[in-house]
Amino acid sequence: MNTASPFDGTRCELSQRFFFDAAHTLHRALETEGSRRIHGHTYEAEITITGVPDAATGMLADLGLVRQEVARVRELLDHRFLDEIPDLGPATLENLCNFIRRHLQPTLPLLSAVTIERRASGDKCVLRWRPGRD
Repeated sequence: MNTASPFDGTRCELSQRFFFDAAHTLHRALETEGSRRIHGHTYEAEITITGVPDAATGMLADLGLVRQEVARVRELLDHRFLDEIPDLGPATLENLCNFIRRHLQPTLPLLSAVTIERRASGDKCVLRWRPGRD
C-alpha cells in the first residue's frame, strides 16, 4: 500500500461559507449617531483550513465535521445581540473574526483564516495565520 501523498507536499485550502444576522451597538468617534443605536447586519463569514490532504482519504478535513463545527459557532452568533455575547468585546469585524477563530480552532486545528464581510456596506475583514503558529 502506497502511503505517499499524491500532493507532493503542496498545500490545499478548503473553505466553508456561512451567514448570520445579528444586531449590535458600537461606540466610536465617527458616524456615531447610527452606530450607537441598536442596528443589525447580515454577515457573510468564511473559514479556511490549510494543509496537505491525508494520503489515505484524500481529504484535508471531513466536510461533515467542518459543517458541524460551523453550525455550532453560527448558533452562537445568529439572531443575537452581539453586545451580550461573552468574550466577543465590541462587535467589530476584527473581533468577530477572532471570536470565530477561538471557537473553531480547538476542533479544526488546520484553520488558517476567518473572513467576515458585510456586503451591503462594502466592509470586510480577513484574519490569517499559519496553522500551528500563533
